Amino acid sequence: MFKICFSAVALVFLGSAAQADVGFRTVGIGGEGPRPLNVALWYPAKGGAPGVVVGETPAFVGGRVVRDAQPSAGAHPLVVLSHGYGGTWRNLSWLAVALADEGYAVAAPDHPGTTHFNRDRRQASMLWERPRDLSRVIDAVLEEPALAGSIAPERIAAIGHSLGGWTVTALAGGRFDPDLFARDCASGIASRACPTSDLNDMGDLKLDAPGLRQDMHDPRIRAFVSLDPGFARGFTPESLGGVDAPALLIGAGVDIGDRPAELESGWLAEHLPADTTEWVMLPDAMHFSFLQLCKPGAAAMIEAEDPGDGIVCRDGAGRGRAAIHAEVLDRITAFLGRSLSLR
Repeated sequence: MFKICFSAVALVFLGSAAQADVGFRTVGIGGEGPRPLNVALWYPAKGGAPGVVVGETPAFVGGRVVRDAQPSAGAHPLVVLSHGYGGTWRNLSWLAVALADEGYAVAAPDHPGTTHFNRDRRQASMLWERPRDLSRVIDAVLEEPALAGSIAPERIAAIGHSLGGWTVTALAGGRFDPDLFARDCASGIASRACPTSDLNDMGDLKLDAPGLRQDMHDPRIRAFVSLDPGFARGFTPESLGGVDAPALLIGAGVDIGDRPAELESGWLAEHLPADTTEWVMLPDAMHFSFLQLCKPGAAAMIEAEDPGDGIVCRDGAGRGRAAIHAEVLDRITAFLGRSLSLR
């Protein structure tokens, strides 16, 4: 849930495991409307085209994809991705490339107002538009097969990290109650998202806005994955109990100064249907372990440029980020394989 505010994050990698058969393109959606979206797409592509390295920076590893490749034949399952506060579609691109290599089409928008490239406070205050962004992306990909290939409409899932984890939970049917969230903040449970917190740097989100009470559910979502989400305790137990899409919740076990994952992912795990919910805590992962791989020395380099931001390249003691990614990918692909094939 923490803010990502340094300039280098705008240039993160597209996945170190990219194969030449993973197509990639970016498109604009709703350019004439009040909330245009910049969307990245990864998809299985016909082989034989030369790949290009995208996103190589002094801090982050680049990856190889095929720009504007022709999608491969057949109907693919679709995964929509949602980035965290102040992030971009690039933050989960390592996962997008790996999923595309497994046969998924993947689509990820930059959420206006809460992306590195657009910090418009008015857009940020309309947090309920984030789930709608994902619904709009699903509409576009279903309507235009040339973007990422043919999509199997009964096999659509959503994955989000941090504020993106909140977004996909709302998309799956969770209902947010600003009063419940306010009472939780008043209870004394620390959170930088609470209006009364001395660390609050996300006041532009307007978590007391009446519009947050509305239903943001998209019934096309057949499964969802929430990676170390924030604001989870504002979802009502009643609404979570009625979510019929299977859920995979993965929390970071290393606390970096906000509510521990047991109180965020744990809230969802407590109230979502037990028979369709999987909850995993990674004891050596930190909140930013779900982001892209960093090059050696990147944490110190970023810290020197923007004190405090080097944390995005740090993980807990034990495994490195590549090993954490490998476990997360294994768990997600197994979960999606089970969930999308049975529904």
